[in-house]
Amino acid sequence: MVPKPHSCDGHSHDHEHSDNDLGLSLRPQIDFDGVKCLNEELPNMGRDVLKLHEERLTSDPFLRSQDDDPELLLYIPFTEAVTITHLSVRSEPRVMEDFPSAAPRTVRVFSDRDDIDFDTARELAPQCTVDLVPPDHFVEGTVDYPLRPAGRFQNVSSITLFFEDNFASLRLDDEDEVATIVTYVGVKGKGSRQKRMAVDAVYETRGMKKDHQVPGAEFGAQNEIG
Repeated sequence: MVPKPHSCDGHSHDHEHSDNDLGLSLRPQIDFDGVKCLNEELPNMGRDVLKLHEERLTSDPFLRSQDDDPELLLYIPFTEAVTITHLSVRSEPRVMEDFPSAAPRTVRVFSDRDDIDFDTARELAPQCTVDLVPPDHFVEGTVDYPLRPAGRFQNVSSITLFFEDNFASLRLDDEDEVATIVTYVGVKGKGSRQKRMAVDAVYETRGMKKDHQVPGAEFGAQNEIG
C-alpha cells in the first residue's frame, strides 16, 4: 500500500531544545561514499552540505541546482538502521546578476528508496512533506522540522529529499524559474547499531530540464540490491 503524504507541521529553533529533546545528530551514521544528488550544479555539492553541527551557519560549501531548474534530489544512506526525528535545512540565497538562486520552499521526504528519480519523486506519495520557512525567518540559527508520523522513519536505512521548488516561484512566472540553493542539511534521531546491507547505486550527476530521467541512471539501477 502506498502511504498517504503527510505534512510535517510545526518546527523548532535550534536554540530552544537540547540534543536530548530532538535527538542526536545522525551525521556519524551517514554513509558519505553513498550520498548522491541529482541535478546538482557540480559533483559532490549535495554531500558537502551535510556539515558538522557547529558548521551549520557557514555559507560555504553550498548546494546549488542547475540554472533555471529548481529541483534537487538528495539521497542519504546510513551505515546502520536509524530512527529519524528531525530534519534541518538552511539556505542563504545568493542573488547575482548572472546566477540567481533561491531558498528551497518544499521538501518531499522518502525513506528506504534507492530507486527514485525525478519522475518517480513527482508521482510517488512521500512519507512526509515539509513546508520550509523563508530563510530570513530565523537568521542566526537553524530550524528543526519534525518528521511525522514518527513511525514512518523508524529503523530506516536511507532517506531521499526531493526539493521540488523554491521561494522565487512565488514571485516569478513558471517560465522564469531559478536555481535552488542549500547551505546546510542536518538529520537528527538515534542509531540502532544494526549495520545495513550495502546498496549498489548508479546515478546521474546532472539532470536535464523537464526530463531528468536517464535509463538505468536512477539511484538504484534496475532496483537491484547488492
